[in-house]
Amino acid sequence: MQKPVNGFSKLSKTEKIDWLLDTYFEDSETAKALISQYWNDDTSLQQLHDEFIENTISNFYLPLGIAPNFLINKELYAIPMAIEESSVVAAASKAAKFWLDRGGFKAEVLSTQKIGQVHFTYEGNPDELKAFIDTIKPRFFDDSASITKNMEKRGGGILDIELRDKTKELKHYYQLHATFDTLDAMGANFINSCLEQFAETLKQEAKNHLERDLTIVMSILSNYVPECIVKAEVSCSIDLLKEKDIPKPKVFAEKFKQAVTIAEVEPYRAVTHNKGIMNGIDAVVLATGNDFRAVEAGIHAYASKSGQYSSLTHCSIENGVFKFWIEIPLALGTVGGLTKLHPLVKFSLQLLKNPTAKSLMKIVAVAGLAQNFAALKSLTTTGIQQGHMKMHLMNILNQHEATPLEKNKLLEYFKTNTVSHSEVVSKLKSLRN
Repeated sequence: MQKPVNGFSKLSKTEKIDWLLDTYFEDSETAKALISQYWNDDTSLQQLHDEFIENTISNFYLPLGIAPNFLINKELYAIPMAIEESSVVAAASKAAKFWLDRGGFKAEVLSTQKIGQVHFTYEGNPDELKAFIDTIKPRFFDDSASITKNMEKRGGGILDIELRDKTKELKHYYQLHATFDTLDAMGANFINSCLEQFAETLKQEAKNHLERDLTIVMSILSNYVPECIVKAEVSCSIDLLKEKDIPKPKVFAEKFKQAVTIAEVEPYRAVTHNKGIMNGIDAVVLATGNDFRAVEAGIHAYASKSGQYSSLTHCSIENGVFKFWIEIPLALGTVGGLTKLHPLVKFSLQLLKNPTAKSLMKIVAVAGLAQNFAALKSLTTTGIQQGHMKMHLMNILNQHEATPLEKNKLLEYFKTNTVSHSEVVSKLKSLRN
């Protein structure tokens, strides 16, 4: 029976790899060659990557693609997307091109507040607690002044702190609910530092002024940011929707709207619908060095704000005008974190004209809307598999180690034939025989 390893984090990188190979791999030489194949030849760059996280043994690469021709608020962008899924970049690019001559995308930031909370319990009188918090509220601002100084110089900082009584949900449970504006920083470290200072102030003041014990449970920001909202939309006359695969634009518009409405009322459809939106959002969030897990969690919570999980996008047809839009919470940053460390993150931000956090919010929202438009356009016209499987074709060929000649012949064949995994394998075997 295998024994646990002790002190793994204290081992050198070489020692970590040797232990993994000896413990888990029969063919250790092949595994070692694979790990080292993905190291960067530039030792300083590799060290930078090694220090992003703990216990690193290699790098795990994702393709970085570009979706060009995005007209956003009358300005043209080429959007970087880091993603492994076939057809995502192609779909975004097609949507961008479709709307380029139809007015492009419009986007606006509606609000930028972020949330942090100090969670605590108190068994005394609620009115006494409320009066106490009102009295010491200025102390929270004063005691955290050294933390907020630089943020306030730039125009951000703590917006408000309030007591929230949650005892109906959980016995003796209260919150200090704080709102922040972190400007171009995502602000997680800033918010958490402020919250921990609030907790310390609360604890010390409670000892002096409250008769009953107050217990701090934890202090942490929230990734649910329903007051940090961006909206993106496209619209045009229904007649302008006409193109090769939309011969009857009125029929298309009505069917498209019905597809959106289904996602608004049917959670099983809404999850897949929103997953497609996140294909676009996550890819740009990753490429710009932001936290896609936080973005995912906040957006999916927002999709459930009515009590039922629902579509993030909406569609209307009024007075002969087709309109399609998205409204989502996005807490993003363009300074701090990986933005100044990861070379390709810096490249991506430069490509996007070094945006502010608000500008990046607009770009990311547009990427999600474009992805959803492309998916719904395919679903309501030709079907999604035709385009997706053609993009997936190269992955199937690589999986079966097709030669360049075999790839060329099969790419030509499947230009006019339906792609399926079994059909690709069959044609490949036929070629080889």
